[in-house]
Amino acid sequence: MTALDWPEIILRLGVATLAGCAIGLNRDLHGKPIGLKTLGIVGLSTATVVLLAVQFAEAGKITDATSRVIQGILTGIGFLGAGVIVHESDRFRVRGLTSAACTFLAACLGIACGVGQWPIVGTALTLAFLILTVGNRTEHWLHRMLGGRHGTNGAEAPPQRGPPE
Repeated sequence: MTALDWPEIILRLGVATLAGCAIGLNRDLHGKPIGLKTLGIVGLSTATVVLLAVQFAEAGKITDATSRVIQGILTGIGFLGAGVIVHESDRFRVRGLTSAACTFLAACLGIACGVGQWPIVGTALTLAFLILTVGNRTEHWLHRMLGGRHGTNGAEAPPQRGPPE
């Protein structure tokens, strides 16, 4: 059994929380339905559960029990993501896929923080913010260059609903 010291526990939980909050802040600033508090809690909760599993593992190894904890987290996060995507008030239109993906990323970052994999956390956060910052502009540019329609994946645009003629 491996016992982590207080500074290491605080570091792992703190970075997981901050990573989730940072992604959530991006979603908040873009007016999305999931934000800083939610994704901060996702990061913190996943890191907490992984830390609990790691506490009972051999130093430097992920056990079957830890693996099952991680699998359970990732399965459960799917339900939170689904709630972000489907909104009854929007006639069940698919929206919020990026926010759902950010929820999943916050969970994965929490897991990585829980096992203390700092290079992975830093690289993933850097790449996530690169995608979230320039991804929209890149999509628009590629759609213009390749002749696609942004937001429809090249499919026909849905008919516009308006008042009867």
